[in-house]
Amino acid sequence: MMRLCSAIGCVLALFVAGACPAADAVEFPGKRSDFHSFHRYDFEFNKRNCVIVAPRQAAPGNPWVWRARFFGHEPQLDVALLGRGYHVAYIDVAGMFGSPQAVEIWDGFYRHLTNQYDFDSRPVLEGMSRGGLIIFNWAKANPDKVRCIYGDAPVCDIKSWPGGKGKGKGSAEAWRQCLDAYGLTDTEVMDSDSPRSRCNPIDSLQDLATAGVPILCVVGDADDVVPVDENTAILEERYRELGGPIQVIHKPGIGHHPHSLKDPTPIVDFILSSLVH
Repeated sequence: MMRLCSAIGCVLALFVAGACPAADAVEFPGKRSDFHSFHRYDFEFNKRNCVIVAPRQAAPGNPWVWRARFFGHEPQLDVALLGRGYHVAYIDVAGMFGSPQAVEIWDGFYRHLTNQYDFDSRPVLEGMSRGGLIIFNWAKANPDKVRCIYGDAPVCDIKSWPGGKGKGKGSAEAWRQCLDAYGLTDTEVMDSDSPRSRCNPIDSLQDLATAGVPILCVVGDADDVVPVDENTAILEERYRELGGPIQVIHKPGIGHHPHSLKDPTPIVDFILSSLVH
């Protein structure tokens, strides 16, 4: 009788363990290291460098933040959401400036994470500076797959940066790389009548607005690298006119750096409020 009880106890223990897996029960690939006390995994997917950081216990539905560019920079939001059960994921598309090829790479990574690891079908998108190009361009191509968007001093028009066609500094080397990534010439980009020139986050926002995807931007009003009036201000005006929900947090006297907020609570609250969307 005691042997039977012991066996039943083992079965029940295994059942409970299987029914309530810890985050680390998921077998993520690659090398494991530490990210602010959370487990970080570095691996390759389709020959691209990738990162997944796992919470200690995943929140219901496996929510996640999809970080674009500059992984680990100003990590306070990522750390706060890891503590709430979010995964953080990243795939390197550096040098692609949110081009169609970058969007295709993100499509493949999205399918991998949602199919292989059952991540939520609607991630939170987070992009700092040039990371704004890929988060907005991917979101516009996939408006039904986005929980919300957080852009931090985001590039919203390649003419502004890296093009430097307005009052921003621009970058001649990055501009050449950007044109190559899009397969465009300088003349084509500047031709406002050409459909090919409308490849920016500020363009073609109707589907994203119709889907009601919430957007939060955090900007420094003294930014002379990605000037607010050439980027976020245009995005805000156009998105609001289309009926899309958008908020902008202004940091008076602050330039392009530092990114984020020392206390990320307003950004966390925005993301958590999007759960009702």
